[in-house]
Amino acid sequence: MNGVQPLAATELAILARLHGACFADAWSETTLAELLASPGVFAFLADGGEGFVLARAVAGEAEILSIGVVPAFRRKGIGRRLLSAAAIEAKRRGAERLFLEVASDNSPALALYRRAGFVKVGRRTGYYHRAAGAVAAEILAIGLAENESIERLAGGIRGPDVL
Repeated sequence: MNGVQPLAATELAILARLHGACFADAWSETTLAELLASPGVFAFLADGGEGFVLARAVAGEAEILSIGVVPAFRRKGIGRRLLSAAAIEAKRRGAERLFLEVASDNSPALALYRRAGFVKVGRRTGYYHRAAGAVAAEILAIGLAENESIERLAGGIRGPDVL
């Protein structure tokens, strides 16, 4: 996998399939289409179709709505590349901060985000529902105003080289 590419309009079914492969509570193609039609929403796919990121940038702030890598391809740098592409695009769209929410029991994702420079800015108790009970969502953020934040997210990769 060399990089990521912006989601093409014809790839909505691929995005829905990927979301289903990554999450038990997958979003439908209709839900994803509605999200993508919303102001400021954009998405990227990993070149080999192993993962995706869906984000929104509006009014100087950005949020990762969903990010996932197919389980068989995790821990290969794909998530970092997707995260970096979203941050670069959010900054290009004028965002100064990038937010995301992650389940407090998702240790691999928390480790990825912390290595990328995200810091905890809040918590939503009982946000995610599991068979064993509700789990909190950790709210994380990173500043995008400094170029070093983007470089840290990208692991030294810059703008066009990521895409």
